[in-house]
Amino acid sequence: MKNILVGVTGGIAAYKSAGIVSLLKKKGYNVKVVMTENATKIIGPLTLETLSRNRIYVDMWDSNPHYEVEHISLADWADMVLIAPATYNIIGKIANGIADDMLTTILAAVSVRKPVFFALAMNVNMYENPILKENINKLSSFGYRFIDAEEGLLACNYSAKGRMSEPEDIVDEIERYSIFSKFENFDTALKGKKILITSGRTKENIDPVRYLSNNSSGKMGYSIAQAAADLGAEVILISGPTDLKIPNGLKNFISVESALEMYEKVDKYFKNTDIFIACAAVADYRPKEYKKEKIKKSDSDFVIELVRNPDILLEMSRKKEKQLLVGFAAETNDIKENALKKLEKKNLDIIVANNASVMGSDENVIEIIRKDRTSVEISQKSKVELAYDILSEVICELEKINKRRRGYKNLAN
Repeated sequence: MKNILVGVTGGIAAYKSAGIVSLLKKKGYNVKVVMTENATKIIGPLTLETLSRNRIYVDMWDSNPHYEVEHISLADWADMVLIAPATYNIIGKIANGIADDMLTTILAAVSVRKPVFFALAMNVNMYENPILKENINKLSSFGYRFIDAEEGLLACNYSAKGRMSEPEDIVDEIERYSIFSKFENFDTALKGKKILITSGRTKENIDPVRYLSNNSSGKMGYSIAQAAADLGAEVILISGPTDLKIPNGLKNFISVESALEMYEKVDKYFKNTDIFIACAAVADYRPKEYKKEKIKKSDSDFVIELVRNPDILLEMSRKKEKQLLVGFAAETNDIKENALKKLEKKNLDIIVANNASVMGSDENVIEIIRKDRTSVEISQKSKVELAYDILSEVICELEKINKRRRGYKNLAN
C-alpha cells in the first residue's frame, strides 16, 4: 500500500497534516493531498504541496486543464485514504452519502475494498454527540476505520477528549494496518480470544532509593499487545515499569513494579484466559529484607542476601487447563538449547528464542519453537513486525488444537 491519499478538512488540527505527510514521505509512501476549501484557511496548500511533492487538489472546477476525471482517477490511484482531521462535518457527510466537493466526491468513488481511515478531531461535546456515534457505527459496519481522538487541551480551551492523535501515532497505525491486513479475516483473527500478556521489567527494591532490575524496555510485549488488539482479541496487559505509551484497544492495563505483584495479577486473571504470553523480563531474585531507610555508605563491602522470586510462567503451567502458553527465552549463549529446556520444563506450546544482548532495541532476530520442536527462524525485523509473526504462529497453533478437539469429539460420537 504505497499510494496514500490524505484528505485535509477545516478543523484546527489541519496544521498537523503537514507532519503526517512529511512522515509518510520519509517512510517511502507516495502521497497526494486533497483539501477542503475551509482547510486552506488553516494551512496553506503550498506547504502540503512542498511536503508531498505533488499538486494539491481543492476545487472540483479547477480551471487548469487536466485530461482525466480527477475525482475518479484519484480514487483509483489511492491504495489507502486517510482523513486527518476527521471532523463532525465530514463524518456526517460520508455517513449520509453526501458528495458536494472534491474530497467527499472522491470518498464516494473509492472502492469499498480499499481502507479508509478517519482520524477524529473535534470539540468534546461534538465528540459525545449521539449523532456522531451513530454515524461512526454506521460507517464502521461498512468497513471504514477510525483512529480515536485523545484527551488533552482543545482549541476551544476545554481539557477533554477530542484532540486528534499525534502524527507519529497516526502513521504508526497506518503502518500496522499494512502488516496485519495481510492476515486472513484480519479483523476477527483473534476475535473472542482472551489474551493475557506480561511485559516490561520488574523492580526489586533494596531501600527507598535503590533497586535491582534489568534492561528490558517492554517494546516486544507492548507490540504483541497492540497486535493482538488489532486482530480482535480481548487483551489484558500487565506491565512492569516502562517509558512506553499504553497500546490502543486494550480491555485492561495493569501497572505493577515487583515480581510478586506481577505474579499476583497474573494468577488473578489466568483462569479465564485463552492465551497467556509471558514476555516480561521478571527478576529471578529479590532482596530478602527491604530497608525502610536509605542504606548508608561505609568503608566495608556491602552484601545483599537474595531470595528466589516465583517463576510466573512455571507456576501458571502447573495450573494450565485449556490455556495456550507462550514463553520467551532471552539468552546470551546456547540460545536454542536453553529455549528447548524451558519449552519442556514449563510445558509450553510455543517459546520465542532471542539474543538477550539486543534487549531494549527496536529490532530483533527470533526463532519461534513449537511444542513438537519444529521451528521457524525470522531474520531481523522491527518488533512491531515480529509481534504479528508471533501471533501468526499462535493462530496456527490454535487451529491445530481446535482440529484435534473436533477429532476427539467425532470419535466420542
